[in-house]
Amino acid sequence: MKILYTWLIAAALALFPIAALAQTAEPDALAETEAEAAMTVERLRTILTALDPDIVTDGSRFQITIQDVPVLVVTDFRADRMRAVVPIRSADGMTTEELMRILQANFDTALDARYAVAQGRLWGVFIHPLSSLDQEGLISGIGQTVNIALTYGSLYSGGAVQYGKGDSSGLQRELIDELLKKGEEI
Repeated sequence: MKILYTWLIAAALALFPIAALAQTAEPDALAETEAEAAMTVERLRTILTALDPDIVTDGSRFQITIQDVPVLVVTDFRADRMRAVVPIRSADGMTTEELMRILQANFDTALDARYAVAQGRLWGVFIHPLSSLDQEGLISGIGQTVNIALTYGSLYSGGAVQYGKGDSSGLQRELIDELLKKGEEI
């Protein structure tokens, strides 16, 4: 039994290198993040409008389009939550291999975005507490969600870095950098 536990610990350490878990933010970047005010629905609207001037909203829900991909952002101020969702495909007929692949991507390359199944569809989702969300986190999360939709069937990547030593490979960082640049002027 002791050998099994030793093997499990060794496998976990190999899978999650200490360097990958460490925070490497600059002290000035941490101070800047702390200084940013809590996210509000109005601030969210301002940021989303910078990403897509043709935004459609009814107050707590926003629809934008990024690289021809429709993104629905839903907020619940009382529950302090926000969710960005992107439709990918019907979940009907997904093979065991496809389901396994999206679970692998959720582990290492989807990053803050996730593949999810609801209402008979496969979705790309980004879910976060609203008040602690900052501008860069919002933009990056939306970019990652669009990227996992665009790379479904190929890289299954959120577009930033690959986390740990999972089963996925490849990077797609361009969309996130483009969206972050749009958000710089806010």
